Amino acid sequence: MRTTAQRRQAFRAGRTAETLCCWFLRLKGYRILARNWKTPVGEADIVARRGRVVVFVEVKARASHGAGIEAVSPKQRRRVRQAAAVYIAAHPTLAALDMRFDVMT
Repeated sequence: MRTTAQRRQAFRAGRTAETLCCWFLRLKGYRILARNWKTPVGEADIVARRGRVVVFVEVKARASHGAGIEAVSPKQRRRVRQAAAVYIAAHPTLAALDMRFDVMT
């Protein structure tokens, strides 16, 4: 079990990784629509848009790229999909756009 200090450190590392991912996406021409968008059914770390594409991004701060990919479980993927559906329902102007789900490690 993690100590409080370890949890705090992991939280800070995750927030730093999300900030770096947001900057990377902005440099690629994306507009950040939301960060840490939470619903009762799931959460999207980043919601971004570029042109006609809305991207729901899961961010994983891990020691290696492979470990980050492995950390995204089927349950997490389902929760991001559900959160995306709620987000689109709350923002109907985005419903006609294409959607994509990404993982940034």
